[in-house]
Amino acid sequence: MPTRRPRPRWRGLGAGFVWLMVLFAPAAGAIDRGADGHFSKRDSSHFVLFQDVDIDESSGLRGSRRFEQDVLETLEAAYLRADRQLGLRPERDITVVVYAPEVFDAQFSGLLKFPAAGFYQGRVHVRGDARVSDSLIQVLNHEHIHAAFDIEASRLILPAWLNEGIAEWFEAGALGGSGLSRREISSLRAAASGQALFLLSELSLPSFGQMGPGMARLAYAQSHAFIDFLVDTQGARRLREWVEAIVRSGDLGRATRRVYRVELEVLEQRFRERWIPEA
Repeated sequence: MPTRRPRPRWRGLGAGFVWLMVLFAPAAGAIDRGADGHFSKRDSSHFVLFQDVDIDESSGLRGSRRFEQDVLETLEAAYLRADRQLGLRPERDITVVVYAPEVFDAQFSGLLKFPAAGFYQGRVHVRGDARVSDSLIQVLNHEHIHAAFDIEASRLILPAWLNEGIAEWFEAGALGGSGLSRREISSLRAAASGQALFLLSELSLPSFGQMGPGMARLAYAQSHAFIDFLVDTQGARRLREWVEAIVRSGDLGRATRRVYRVELEVLEQRFRERWIPEA
């Protein structure tokens, strides 16, 4: 097992921030251009945040520095929880970019799953706002998992059901909750009754981005439900061991056999029996 560095000491999120003006290099592409291409920078223990300096002037938002601080505090909390619950602890800082709302909407509309934030091209992109809402806290927790996997399992192409399922499960616990939402349960029951649940092999695409909206919603719900099923039947500790084994070995089948003592297909069949008793 690789030796992990000691946990960095917490660096304060207040006056300890370093501010400077930066202009993103042209090689970064239009995806990182703010209203005028200029960003301010601050960092925390595990994240480097860039904010479009035009936010106050162009959008009328106030308290943008407080918003940045709250975004970083939310992500640091997500980092610690992901380390504790999933063994995901990226050793490299994660970059976060906060955009003026109109810039975010113009660049990412229809590209990201969420209208407030998303992980794309190795960075977490956030729509600037007056405050960090509960829904944004959940989204940031979700996207942190994608960012963590991107660093910890960079040599792997994770199946979408695994990547999204764990992100959805982690998101659900961001505000102290757990389990599936009523909407997810309703969607899964309807699919199960119509024999329309996906096979995991059908959800093993790199992403669900090419699916239509209805199919994608079911794909996300079923991926979440499968991870929730593993936690419910096998325990949260085994989920952590499983994720660690996948990242360490790069072999999903081997990690599953080692941690759960059965083939992935057996776990999938048990999951389907929960939703379709006659399966």
